[in-house]
Amino acid sequence: MSEECTHDCSSCGADCSSRENGIEKAQPHYMSNVKKVIAVVSGKGGVGKSLVTSLLAVDHARKGFKTAVLDADITGPSIPKIFGINERPVTTEDALFPCESEFGTKVMSINLLMENTNDPVIWRGPVIAGAVTQFWTDVAWGDVDYMFVDMPPGTGDVPLTVFQSLPVDGIVIVTSPQSLVSLVVEKSVRMAKMMNVPILGLIENMSYIKCPDCGKEIKLFGDSHVDEIAAQYDLKVLAKLPIDPLVASLCDSGKLEIIENDVIAAFKDIKL
Repeated sequence: MSEECTHDCSSCGADCSSRENGIEKAQPHYMSNVKKVIAVVSGKGGVGKSLVTSLLAVDHARKGFKTAVLDADITGPSIPKIFGINERPVTTEDALFPCESEFGTKVMSINLLMENTNDPVIWRGPVIAGAVTQFWTDVAWGDVDYMFVDMPPGTGDVPLTVFQSLPVDGIVIVTSPQSLVSLVVEKSVRMAKMMNVPILGLIENMSYIKCPDCGKEIKLFGDSHVDEIAAQYDLKVLAKLPIDPLVASLCDSGKLEIIENDVIAAFKDIKL
């Protein structure tokens, strides 16, 4: 996608990621200027996509970029809690404005729009996919350098909608150390290739835990397979994240943005 791209395919003849197989991307809100859209995916749940999405946003904000998180996990939204956001978004006649975290990351999630955040979202696939598209078309995001999309697990309606409707510049695949993850990664890789979306790399979560007494790295889930999987598909391993109880505590209290430990340090060399 061109650096000067306005995401308006109707006035552009360029062959880029904003136009695939004749399908035009959904137009962003006229008060949005999003430079890069990065989707965080996995073929299964429970590997830490929301955590990795949030840490990517925190890391890039610390590097001086304007960041945003679009929470596309409609039936399992967790981004507002991680960033400590409790207020409802401001709305006007022609715009819905994202909420901002304490340190300036913009967030839009279905949980911010519900009267009771504990109520389940019992919607069919097309309705859920439509809500995700509206988070792109109806939300006035303003100036954003990096928008990270927290995807639901699998390869269903929402991932398909995001890849077809949003100008996704690349995806980050989240894995865990178990050998069965090779199958999970393969599904994500195949979908990305089918949708012509670049894969930026793999991030392995829950790689190990450090003993608080001696500092030894203990591999709770066995030896890592991420390097061999990455080599198999010619992908980069962006980071290997340890398990740290502090991370869970910060997420539960909505204070992830103040994190200072080995987990956030693993992101310092990531360039997307």
